Amino acid sequence: MLDQINQIITVVQGAVWGLPLIILILFTGFLLTVRLGLLQVRHLGKAFKFMVKNEEEGHGEVSSFGALCTALSATIGTGNIAGVATALAAGGPGALFWMIVAAFLGMATKYAEGLLAIKYRTVDENGHVLGGPFYYIENGMGRNWRWLAKIFAFFGACVGLFGIGTFTQVNSIASAVTNFFDPDAVNTVLIFGRSYSWSTVITCVILTFCVGLVVIGGIRRIAKVSEIVVPFMAVLYILLGLIIIITNIEAVPGAIVTIVKSAFTGSALAGGAMGSMVSAMQQGIARGIFSNESGLGSAPIAAAAAVTKEPARQGLVSMTGTFIDTIIVCTMTGISVVIAGSWMNPDLEGVEITMDAFRKGLPFPPAAASFALMICLVFFAFTTILGWNYYGERCVEYLFNRRTSAVKSYRWLYILAVFIGPYMTVAAVWNIADIFNALMAFPNLVALLALNGVVTKESKDYFARLKAKK
Repeated sequence: MLDQINQIITVVQGAVWGLPLIILILFTGFLLTVRLGLLQVRHLGKAFKFMVKNEEEGHGEVSSFGALCTALSATIGTGNIAGVATALAAGGPGALFWMIVAAFLGMATKYAEGLLAIKYRTVDENGHVLGGPFYYIENGMGRNWRWLAKIFAFFGACVGLFGIGTFTQVNSIASAVTNFFDPDAVNTVLIFGRSYSWSTVITCVILTFCVGLVVIGGIRRIAKVSEIVVPFMAVLYILLGLIIIITNIEAVPGAIVTIVKSAFTGSALAGGAMGSMVSAMQQGIARGIFSNESGLGSAPIAAAAAVTKEPARQGLVSMTGTFIDTIIVCTMTGISVVIAGSWMNPDLEGVEITMDAFRKGLPFPPAAASFALMICLVFFAFTTILGWNYYGERCVEYLFNRRTSAVKSYRWLYILAVFIGPYMTVAAVWNIADIFNALMAFPNLVALLALNGVVTKESKDYFARLKAKK
């Protein structure tokens, strides 16, 4: 029965992540890149400056940096560590190339999302900020499009509950911890008719408790935790990636050649359709979107809470998230996996591939390398769980017309999903996440295309004012 369900999920995943969605994502990013005049190149320095320099004027609930860290907490997670490895295993090294291409175009997409989030957000009588794709669909495209906003909100809540927010993160955390502490599954217990390591069960209970403590505090507590954890763990992971690249520098040129060649010829190892260029594109773009969420519509929900009065300024800050997440962190993971050749091992899946690459690539004892990666994954995935709880709650808030009881019910369902996440299969978890990602992305991409003129006009006005001040 479970095998049949997994087969159905795989078929649906292949259908929703077909060429139409891939083309739509790339076209949206390309259109915005052209209309904004390669903004992601010309204004990247300014974007990083604004990232650390908070704006004091304007409405909002958290600083721009806090909003970015909340967004990064939801993006830098298993997508960077397990997702990249999964993409390379299924689509070959070329998947990384397409992931980077999609991320470059996605920077313009993320900029537009951040800009529109601030421009069309609303603030209620209690000072509570309400913003995100549902509000720029309703307020920007008009109330006749409210049905599209509702669709986005529904699938957004599902992504949080069944996709990026819970199952994939918890599953990867439990897998990493168990592989380190009990790799041979010596100490097991029978649950749901299957045998699980006690490491998995204990991890599950502790994680659920910690998530419950934080999410009950709302956006301010989530942002406060993210501002501390995300920068520290990102720097640690990047440092580990640099050590692998520097100590294996002679293998880097060959790895880059392999990645680029495989992007256009496919992977002979995968064979058949899975080894084709389309498979590399599909895997790279799907996992890239999972990782950086450009075009997905999640990041603008956090961006809307930023204290700022300039939509374009927050757009620039939001844009840095995609650069850090994919062009830096995912690239380091991908190159490490290709150098080690771990993607070719059929006995490894998900986070096991990256763990193998780190054990081979780092000049440390294998146990120390595994422990370092496990710590990174645990904290990255933990903050992703927190960030997506906030996204999901805002979607439910919009879906049920700000009904508090609905939001509280979702919060408890979310905590329950965290609890059951480790007991699902890796393949099913990632495919379910991909399906909901795609269904959530469609309405957001339609809105970005419809409002690209607004983004262009607002940007020209902002940069003209900045130039005049100088």
